[in-house]
Amino acid sequence: MAQTKMKKKGANTSLVFTNKMYFFLIPALAFFLIFWIYPVLQLFYYSVTNFNGVNYDFDFVGMKNYIKVLNNGTLTNSMKNTLVYAVITVLLSNVVGLAVAMILNTKIRLKGLFRTCAYFPALFSAIVIGFIWSYVYMPGSGMIASLLSMFGLDGGAFNPLGNYKTALYAIAIVEAWKAFGTTMIIYLAGLQTVDESLLEAGRIDGCTEWQLFRKIKLPLISSTVTINIILSVISGLKAFDYSFIMTNGGPGKSTKTLMFQVYETAFTDMKMGRASAFSVLAFAFIIVITVCMLLYMNKREVEL
Repeated sequence: MAQTKMKKKGANTSLVFTNKMYFFLIPALAFFLIFWIYPVLQLFYYSVTNFNGVNYDFDFVGMKNYIKVLNNGTLTNSMKNTLVYAVITVLLSNVVGLAVAMILNTKIRLKGLFRTCAYFPALFSAIVIGFIWSYVYMPGSGMIASLLSMFGLDGGAFNPLGNYKTALYAIAIVEAWKAFGTTMIIYLAGLQTVDESLLEAGRIDGCTEWQLFRKIKLPLISSTVTINIILSVISGLKAFDYSFIMTNGGPGKSTKTLMFQVYETAFTDMKMGRASAFSVLAFAFIIVITVCMLLYMNKREVEL
């Protein structure tokens, strides 16, 4: 009887303690509601108004903002630029990151130093990197132009940021250069989980290093590949920093991404309602692309 009472008391104490633990969720939940849910709801609300960001005496305009965004061509141009930018950054950052991770996963001298140097660009802010690479790309006196002049080429004609055909590729390379250190670290962590005995068995069977990579390493780090690609896709689709810092959306509209177009509509044109509608469409676009990529990568993981 006494044991039964003690068990009931212990169960009640545990239940009370568990209920009290939910109070610790209140600060995080409040933070989430105030700084994420509420702004998102406001975004949808302002997207159907003519709010200019300053005057709160605005009117309800229904779907007019969405119709104007879809009809004026800015959405199509910015979506195209964003997709091209994302594809370049995803490919470069992951291919280079995986290649460097493969090299640094071998037994080489000063491996720790090389890992630190490879990750170093990821530590700088976008504004610092943007200004550094603006000098690198500078025509005439920039680093690349100076190197071209040393070899007898016309360094003054080298101006990738001033050419609408190359500007988007130039800033995408900068993004990939900054991001490859992060992808390298993640790939390196995945490669270090590969059992060395499997690789030794493959070498005994006569497999080349490429076959070992294709048949053993890549399938075993497929989840790592998925993580890196999804993170790179999301980062690429949210591109704004280098377009703003290095080219200010130019030349023309060649580097105006989705996020840059939202910024320009809101703070240059002072059309916050239309910018909100643009943000909603951009959000839907990013979600669709990300989900499609996630489903495809998960399917590839099963196939591998």
